[in-house]
Amino acid sequence: MSTYAPFAKPLYVMLKPIGAVCNLSCDYCYYLEKSKLYEEDPKHILSDDLLEKFIEEYINSQTMPQVLFTWHGGETLMRPLSFYKKAMELQKKYAKGRTIDNCIQTNGTLLNDDWCKFFKENNWLVGVSIDGPQEFHDEYRKNKQGLPSFIKVMNGIKLLKKHGVEWNAMAVVNDYNVEYPLDFYRFFKEIGCRFIQFAPIVERTKQGTNKSLASISDDDNAVLTEHSITAEQWGHFLCTIFDEWVKHDVGEYFIQIFDSTLANWMGEQPGVCTLAKNCGHAGVMEFNGDVYSCDHFVFPEYRLGNIHSKSLVEMMYGEKQQKFGNMKQQLPSQCKNCEYLFACNGECPKNRFIKSSNGELGLNYLCKGFYHFFEHVAPYMDFMKKELMNKQAPANIMSAIRNNEIDINN
Repeated sequence: MSTYAPFAKPLYVMLKPIGAVCNLSCDYCYYLEKSKLYEEDPKHILSDDLLEKFIEEYINSQTMPQVLFTWHGGETLMRPLSFYKKAMELQKKYAKGRTIDNCIQTNGTLLNDDWCKFFKENNWLVGVSIDGPQEFHDEYRKNKQGLPSFIKVMNGIKLLKKHGVEWNAMAVVNDYNVEYPLDFYRFFKEIGCRFIQFAPIVERTKQGTNKSLASISDDDNAVLTEHSITAEQWGHFLCTIFDEWVKHDVGEYFIQIFDSTLANWMGEQPGVCTLAKNCGHAGVMEFNGDVYSCDHFVFPEYRLGNIHSKSLVEMMYGEKQQKFGNMKQQLPSQCKNCEYLFACNGECPKNRFIKSSNGELGLNYLCKGFYHFFEHVAPYMDFMKKELMNKQAPANIMSAIRNNEIDINN
């Protein structure tokens, strides 16, 4: 989901209140298959008792005064509004002086005035999944009957804007829309979306089937899905949008990967885990209490345990999760010798399945694209770093630009 969560210190566990259940059936969705892990419980609903247990334990496990709850799906709004009102009551019950924030990811099709009033009154951040203009979005994002979803999503966004709800976009970059980066980007500006996260599709299936991998160990029999992009496409996509952004939109529109790249250039913690030096600090809990190492590693071998029998602290700081986190730094020599290692840190381990130039396994599939992007933006990042260092930039290193303290365009 699209959030600018601080990953450095807080214990962070995303919650799936309805598991993988969704009212859409997007062609590229990697999470719908996860329902097969829990076929014995077709409803996939988080109980009120488990909700309370999670909220109490999650708050009490934090060492920071701010606590961020992230609600993810499936489709989160398939739980009734009363469920989230109950969650807020429990948050207040166990807060003990802490500041509680909530963000929720939705496909936007079920939004109505009641939902939007609730989000506004309680300062929730809403992430909306939308893949660009109607032609792009409706290519893959359809409902169970195969009907397009764009109009309903846009109606939901209009309601969010009507009620003044803070929202951002999580935009999947697939084999279709990746070829039209400017049309894609300009659409978000046209609808007034100022915060955007790009999520490139790199998904694999079992060879000879259309089924997702049942285990990371299935790697040897994996092939890329038809919706996946190439590394070259990814690099061209990012560079093209960056050139538009840096000329016209710095301080007005905020693209997560650009913010995070600058953060790494400054030696600060990036706002996205994929580009961070370490991993393993962001787990996910399913509707039945099972906790996994990461939202992209919901496989049996990455199950840390269940909240009914183990505490969140025990699971998230245990030996198994520490081992998972250390996996981020297991890189081939090509990465270790790369001038831009500091900028990508090998990116997400889920994408490290190709061989390096000298035949070592573990190179990131998107490596060429990232390298092209970093090489392209290096002069701009060097400039911004210099200006921000001279300005004694605050912890949020983009704020100086956002407040127009410097003009990168001159």
